[in-house]
Amino acid sequence: MRRTWQRVVVVGKWQKDQNQEQAHQARHGVNCKHTATDGIASAHTERETHPTMATRILITTDYLHPGDAVDELLREHDLAPVYSPFRGSRTLEERLSLFDGISGAILASEPVTTDMLASATSLQVIARSGVGYDSIDIPAATAHGITVCNAPGTNHHSVAELTIGLIIMTARHLADVSTAVRQGRWPREAGHELRGSTLGIIGFGPSGRATASLGVALGMNVLVSTAYPDRENTAVRFVDFDTVLRDADYVSLHTRVHHGTGTLISAPRLQMMKPTAVLINTARGSLVDEQALAQALLDGTIAGAALDVLESEPLPSDSPLQELDNVLITSHLAGQTVQARARAGLAAAQAVIDVLENREPAHPVDH
Repeated sequence: MRRTWQRVVVVGKWQKDQNQEQAHQARHGVNCKHTATDGIASAHTERETHPTMATRILITTDYLHPGDAVDELLREHDLAPVYSPFRGSRTLEERLSLFDGISGAILASEPVTTDMLASATSLQVIARSGVGYDSIDIPAATAHGITVCNAPGTNHHSVAELTIGLIIMTARHLADVSTAVRQGRWPREAGHELRGSTLGIIGFGPSGRATASLGVALGMNVLVSTAYPDRENTAVRFVDFDTVLRDADYVSLHTRVHHGTGTLISAPRLQMMKPTAVLINTARGSLVDEQALAQALLDGTIAGAALDVLESEPLPSDSPLQELDNVLITSHLAGQTVQARARAGLAAAQAVIDVLENREPAHPVDH
């Protein structure tokens, strides 16, 4: 199926009126209708000051829009944003042609595969509007001379706040209570205070540190497993990975995937946790063996889990997690606050600008 485009032409600070634009589209054969694939809108919005001359920047992050601060920053550097928001899936044809004529890209968590990069002949830089980059084939990008960047330090407070929110929801059974009240019941089940409980944190980057600070503020005992302990931080206790799993009431993941090491949270490691423990994952879906987790939740190996990230997103209809009432699942929202989005979008845009203007970007991940 041929991709359709919605085109808006902007010159300076004014926009042609609708009739002029429709006439322009008719002359150039542009179709403004939306197409859908598997119920997902695949319409693209392209805004170019000089359609045939400008350096085109693909933006698939769904919260970035024409006219926002990212759009304006790119245009100040004579770059033309092209919008194709990622909302779940694309056809094979759409994936292979996604980077056609594109010099730089700002992406959310959209998968970028070897075959996509092989056909991206003009692509120079990919910037993630976030921290994780597991969805991008980094070796393939490097082989094709494409710089990959991310935006660390832009959403760690948001991630930490949601992490603590998920812990509170599980400790007080808030999701179940809310559902029961709406069904006409009035549950009075006792929950657990966080003060005095043990929070175990795996990974001590920006989000791990921010979560630890909030845990300390709530009166929790905080254990941290990291390859880079901060010995000057006396508010937490640095221990090995197994100790965190064995002693924590809440185990929260804040690390990245290390290729070649396998799944971080596997069946044997779930067996090490307390039967009253809760696993929290706001980091990477691939850190957790979901089949093993589902079994551990089913047989009472651990008490519960709260997941903001999954191996496959959205949650598949046949996932073993679907039928469990002791797992709380949110839709990859940890970094999705107004403030974090603004910081991440601008950081990604600046990375694209730096690479295209032959400067070293602040956060390259491929070297």
